[in-house]
Amino acid sequence: MTTELKLPVDSEQLKSFSADRGEPAWFTEQRLSALDKAGKLELPKPDKTKITKWNFSSYSFDPQTEATSGYAELSDAVRTLVGTEADVDNLITQKNGVTSFSQVQQELSDQGVIFTDIGTALKEHGDLVQKYFMQDAVSADEHSLTAAHAALMNGGAFVYVPKNVEVKQPLQAVFAHEGNFGLFNHVLIIAEENSSLTYIENYISEGSGSEAVANIVAEVYAADGAKVNYGAVDNLADSVTTYVNRRGQVDGVDAELYWSLGLMNDGNTVSENTTYLHGRGSHADTKSVSIGRGKQIQNFTTNVVHFGKDTDGQILKHGVMRDQATSIFNGISKIEHGATKANGEQTERVLMLSEKARGDANPILLIDEDDVTAGHAASVGKVDPLQMYYLMSRGLDRIEAERLIIHGFLEPVVSELVIESVKEQLHELIERKVY
Repeated sequence: MTTELKLPVDSEQLKSFSADRGEPAWFTEQRLSALDKAGKLELPKPDKTKITKWNFSSYSFDPQTEATSGYAELSDAVRTLVGTEADVDNLITQKNGVTSFSQVQQELSDQGVIFTDIGTALKEHGDLVQKYFMQDAVSADEHSLTAAHAALMNGGAFVYVPKNVEVKQPLQAVFAHEGNFGLFNHVLIIAEENSSLTYIENYISEGSGSEAVANIVAEVYAADGAKVNYGAVDNLADSVTTYVNRRGQVDGVDAELYWSLGLMNDGNTVSENTTYLHGRGSHADTKSVSIGRGKQIQNFTTNVVHFGKDTDGQILKHGVMRDQATSIFNGISKIEHGATKANGEQTERVLMLSEKARGDANPILLIDEDDVTAGHAASVGKVDPLQMYYLMSRGLDRIEAERLIIHGFLEPVVSELVIESVKEQLHELIERKVY
């Protein structure tokens, strides 16, 4: 039996929405097809987390905001994330899916690099978007939430880096959410042969909290020898129910994809992060930290699927649960038949700060090949009273002692993140969310 999603638009309204945005005919047809599927497919079934009663239907599709053009018009919260106007090189900001600022270095444009919002990409680079958009990494057919995303996509970013081009300065996107808007954000990154880039995104909430939905999908495609650093800090309000699905299609020989993820939403969240290693010698590394608080429910699943020979996949996840928060941490290393010499390693650790907090760490190895290396580790526990006693015996009060223990618990992940600005943001967020 399916759980029906009541989407806020019908087919005629969706046609009008697509036409108003100047989208190509193929994309309009894809929207309409997905709209039909969204009402027929089931919700996803995250392990040990029942989401059938979560809010995936109560939101507005009207952004109720207007585009701006200058740095000075950005909110204080956004400017804090991106730095001063002199610091801004390659930046896109959006509020409720509407682009508020966009700037790209001319040098990158001259090299053929494309960094723009997804709506502009559809109008100006439609053939390129069509080749990749929800074709391989993510499909609208998977379940009702991916279908709803394909139908209602209303914001996001597009990145294309040509062959042999190295993007030395990070590309940054800030996606602000306000009110009861339903944010259906899509990020599409294409790295051609021997290219490299660093992409950083932030999700933030502004204004008073209203019941809303964020349905976020990201796709990364890496060709031979490409290297992609993908950093994200999710920090949406407790009134926002979030489904986020980030996937990498590492098709190239010796291609590399590094995920640095701060999963800091305050509302109920399902987060999927999957990397498919097809190219021989390809590499994936996923590091994530999270803090749960209040009564929120979270489910974090990280998958690395090995298809190619000599592939390497690493997973490292640490989470802290406080108050009555509940979180599931799943790590899955899947080595397919034929992926000889593959290596899959993973570690999940959860620290619970209160009696009513709950955490569950589940490392899973699925091995269909003999000549491989794989391993896992997991732990779930409370603050060590001996550590507390030692720190307090040295003159620290209980709050400060607990603070140091939490930072020490998360630091093995944060210190290993490959993007410095993500490290800095997470240190600040950890301070705010724990105390």
